[in-house]
Amino acid sequence: MTRSSSPSTTSTAVAGDMTPLLSDSGSDATLRDGYGVEVRSGNGAARDGGGDVESESRGAGDDGITLVGRWRAIFISLSISILLFLQASNMSGMTLTQGIIAHDLNSYASPMWFTTAYLIAASALAPIIGRLATIFPPRTLVPPSATLLTLGSLFSSQSATFAQFVVSRVVMGLGAAGVMTLAVVFVLGLARESRRGFFIGLVNVCFTIGLSFGAVVFGAVEPVIGWRALFWIQAPISAAAGLGLYLSLPPSVGVSERTRSGTFREKILKIDYLGASMLTFSIVLFLYGLAGEIQVTPILTSLLALLVFLAVENFYATDPIIPLSVLSSRGALLSCAAQLGFLAARWTLLYYAPVFMLAAQGYSPAAAGSILIPTNFGFGSGGLLVGWLHIRRSGSFWLPSALSLALFAATMYVLSLVGHPDVSPAVMSFAVFLNGLATGAALNYTLAHILHLSHPGTEFVTTSLMGTVRGFGGSFGTAIGGGVFYRVLKRGLEEGYAALDGGGGLSREREELVRRLLGSPAYVFGGGLSGEERDVAIEGYAGASRWTWKMAAAMGVVVAVVQLGTGWTSPKERKEREAGDAEARARLMENEGVGEA
Repeated sequence: MTRSSSPSTTSTAVAGDMTPLLSDSGSDATLRDGYGVEVRSGNGAARDGGGDVESESRGAGDDGITLVGRWRAIFISLSISILLFLQASNMSGMTLTQGIIAHDLNSYASPMWFTTAYLIAASALAPIIGRLATIFPPRTLVPPSATLLTLGSLFSSQSATFAQFVVSRVVMGLGAAGVMTLAVVFVLGLARESRRGFFIGLVNVCFTIGLSFGAVVFGAVEPVIGWRALFWIQAPISAAAGLGLYLSLPPSVGVSERTRSGTFREKILKIDYLGASMLTFSIVLFLYGLAGEIQVTPILTSLLALLVFLAVENFYATDPIIPLSVLSSRGALLSCAAQLGFLAARWTLLYYAPVFMLAAQGYSPAAAGSILIPTNFGFGSGGLLVGWLHIRRSGSFWLPSALSLALFAATMYVLSLVGHPDVSPAVMSFAVFLNGLATGAALNYTLAHILHLSHPGTEFVTTSLMGTVRGFGGSFGTAIGGGVFYRVLKRGLEEGYAALDGGGGLSREREELVRRLLGSPAYVFGGGLSGEERDVAIEGYAGASRWTWKMAAAMGVVVAVVQLGTGWTSPKERKEREAGDAEARARLMENEGVGEA
């Protein structure tokens, strides 16, 4: 069931030429603010707020459109693209530089925290940023986000100890949290409904390019300029992009009646600090428990903190950090649950496809990592295509969301079928491309659908909450998928080598060989194994990959079913239907007894 239109969030169009946009509705009133930005109100009314013309309340079903010119749109797009690239490249770039940094800082035991600290900070703050964007004008959140990213880069470049570097990465992560969240917020505020899906696809493309080429850029630049310069050079780039975005954005973007009301002091005082602290504490503990080996105590503590957070939001907070309408929304909660499983399944490809190419097919580390290029190309293409061709309106995308997730599950199963040592690289590349295509389409459809399911005025919160849950996917995918992968791999290696030794138990040398192979996939072709030993190791890694992808395919089916449970009726439609039912019952009661003698 779909809608042809929806009075959802105010749409703002970024366009190279404003004339076609202005002709969308001849009845709209158009005014121009002091920034040269045109603001239209769908009800023919606009406000003059002392030089800045602002549309009516964004969360109340107003259809106002703010139009920006070609050059302003270019500067906004360029600034967001640079910040997105920096944010994403800092996720993947550490894979090729963490060893060198660990050597310089004498911290060989815990280099994984260079990336984990960044990801935890970014995931923990994202929902807070989404909520702050409904309290303060979203444009005002750009400078602090860019400043944190800039300072984090500078601090990282000057770090002399492991602790200093990890803290610096946390600061960078806090700045990065604002980048992706605000990018979606500005798309919602600067793209009309017919083009919103396309621009969201572009955001995903920029993020994917950073994620795909971050490791390549870091790996190529670090030997030339050193890792410290690699970080400090990001500082002026972050600062310039943040300043450019702030100056390019019109002040009215994302502004609602709520953000206009009250002084700065009043807004600061009414923030739900206790709820924000408990939510952040819960997220940090949960991701910490999933980092490396799974730790039960932090995970259980995070669940306790989550219960405290829910109690605070329900019984104590006067202005909850996550509105109760979101926490009680079946559509929002099931959408987030589906995204968690979906991205966890996706990460089994991102993490184990290069391992498969390295251990099962004997590629070099650089060549093995190139298997991610076709899947990320497919990812960007899928999001752009559905945004350009289909997501050209607001409304329900219930069926396309579920179908795209089901297609994703099918491509994961295809991957499990082709994951053999003798498979052609072209076949493998095509399989991961199809998976990326389905992933990009599903991400765009599900985001458009959760906007339809959001209560008026909560769109920024629900999208940032979805972004946070999507960030969990990496931790879930590596933790759960890793458990399956290494259990299957260990069993395959032990059974294979036991068979080589005549079916008895493993010798001490074989046990040591299994331990080395579990710790390093490169040891398959680089550890001096005999032909028979290598064959067992190759099949062990290939079999573990296939089983992991089969599990991901099964998870994809479950995710598609969960997505179906989100429903297709928006809160506004539900309210209108309930009001209609109440009116019909009232009329029936009024007519009772009519015609009786």
